[in-house]
Amino acid sequence: MSPGRLIAVVGPSGVGKDSVMAGLHAAMPELHLVRRVITRAPDLGGEDYHAVSVPEFERMAAAGAFAVHWGAHGLFYGIPADILDLLERGTDCLANFSRKALTRAAASCPRLVVLNVTARPETLARRLAARGRETEAEIARRLAQADKPLPAGLEVLTLSNDGALSDTVARAMALLHPARA
Repeated sequence: MSPGRLIAVVGPSGVGKDSVMAGLHAAMPELHLVRRVITRAPDLGGEDYHAVSVPEFERMAAAGAFAVHWGAHGLFYGIPADILDLLERGTDCLANFSRKALTRAAASCPRLVVLNVTARPETLARRLAARGRETEAEIARRLAQADKPLPAGLEVLTLSNDGALSDTVARAMALLHPARA
């Protein structure tokens, strides 16, 4: 049995990563949907995550609890180390990722695939405002970061999410499993 793939879903804030991931998981339940550890207050909506304090996160990181971890936008994020066992057993794992953590992920997970979700700037601005988590200034800073490049040398599949979610999920499935399409 070949190892599973870590499918790192990346894209700017507001692009719909969590919605695309939920749609993929619903259509392909064999995908393991990774629950990240985040130093964010609990129950803020969006993804299902494990909320921890910064000191708790630091203790977890020091104890080797994460396959990959990073900081962004004043928060810390961790991908639990238990995915390494799942990958070894051949399970594909789907995780919301930061572009800046992809190189570390590739070092830990040799079968890394990057699903780069994109959307037009006006789509991003509308979605960020609707979720109500950031101020206008914070939204402007996130939009300014939307076109950051991905590290070179990775397998990258690019997916536009400006239209209907069902269409986006169908295209994502075809990109991830072209033999099924």
